[in-house]
Formats: sequence, C-alpha cells, structure tokens
Amino acid sequence: MTSTGRDPGLQPERTRLAWRRTTLSCTVVALLAGKQALHGGASPAGVVALSLSVLAWLGFLRVANRRVQGMGTARPHPLGARAALTAAGCTVALAVFAAAMLF
Repeated sequence: MTSTGRDPGLQPERTRLAWRRTTLSCTVVALLAGKQALHGGASPAGVVALSLSVLAWLGFLRVANRRVQGMGTARPHPLGARAALTAAGCTVALAVFAAAMLF
C-alpha cells in the first residue's frame, strides 16, 4: 500500500469552517465594540478603543484568511507559532478593548 497524499476527508473542511466561525465571532465583537464606543457620542477614549479594536480585528482576519487559503492544498502546513500567537493576541486584545469600553 503506497501513500498517495493526504486523505481528502472532512477534516480540512471542518478546520476551514472553524476558522470562518471564529472570524465571524470576531467580526460581531468588533461591530458591537463600535456600537458601544459610539453610543451616546464619540469620546476620545472610545474612538481610541474602537480604532485599536479594528486593528486587532484586521490582524485576526489576515491570519484566519491565510490559514483558510492554506487549508486548500494537498498537504497544508501546520499553523506556525507566529500565526498562532498573532491570532491569540488579537483575540485577547479584542476582549481587553471591549472591557475598557465598558468602564
């Protein structure tokens, strides 16, 4: 029995869908942060927090898009440490900025 490559089963599709769900969740968080920051007028701190939230969202979006595109190959590379740290950092940053907007 010879190995002809990776089994094109459902695992890559599940991984792509998981990245898309996570991206959608981050998008919703960024939109809600924008609504909260602009609710009742835009304060300077709210605008800064909103800007940082958008930057964190864009960073996560870039990592997720590159990962989803990479899953389309016959042998996708494992998620690198840099990409994993970027995704985790953007997620934590969104949470911190959202919490800062509440106070």
